[in-house]
Amino acid sequence: MSRSSTFKTLNAIVFYLCSVLLLASCWHRNDFPVDMPVEKGLEAMPVQKAVKEAPFNVTQEGVHYEVSPLYSYDLKGLVVSYEHHDGNYSLHRLWNDHLNVADICVLWGDNLQGPDLNTFKFWNGEFTCNFTTADQQSWEQFRTDKISNNHLLAVDGLVRNTIEKVRIGDQVRIRGWLASYSNDQGFSRGTSISREDEGNGACETIYVREMSILRSMESGWRTLMNFSLFGFIVSGLIWVIAVLRGVF
Repeated sequence: MSRSSTFKTLNAIVFYLCSVLLLASCWHRNDFPVDMPVEKGLEAMPVQKAVKEAPFNVTQEGVHYEVSPLYSYDLKGLVVSYEHHDGNYSLHRLWNDHLNVADICVLWGDNLQGPDLNTFKFWNGEFTCNFTTADQQSWEQFRTDKISNNHLLAVDGLVRNTIEKVRIGDQVRIRGWLASYSNDQGFSRGTSISREDEGNGACETIYVREMSILRSMESGWRTLMNFSLFGFIVSGLIWVIAVLRGVF
């Protein structure tokens, strides 16, 4: 076998192997590690305190809003699902709501230590966080008062950029106000002020003043995804260049 044939065979093996590993790792990239490190503070409930803040006006995408703070709010949690919003689509377009930049679903406390989170499926609708599991033991251990869906409101560019970067597995801190808000075209939305309510109206509406990603999730699957993606791209480029040059 010639040197070019050997190299072609090896490159093909790398390409197909990386393709399989990339598919598998992409499928499992959001699996939570069993020994996932947890930042200090995620064991505690969000801190909520009544405030006497006057309503204030903000403008986003040419639309004027009035925001009415009700409580200061400090939340630390693990992101299990999210939905970034574009005010030019769906109900956000109908309501002309450019202030609600995203919904993120987070959990904290006992939910980080008891149930096996990988037995759950978490997903966000446009305004809701949904979860289900077929594992009875994990379901019995799961605390519905230690998970929340959060409508995030923001006008500050840095805050909006941080929200845009949020991914599943991130441990985040959100500080701001639980607030109601409305725009000058008749739309309005309130907020939950309890962690124990469920169903329609149970989501927290937070006007975000500060947000930080405390820790991003690292796992073997995500490391494998990066390496297999690199191998897939490099071996693919080698094949294309070799064909163009008549080597293969």
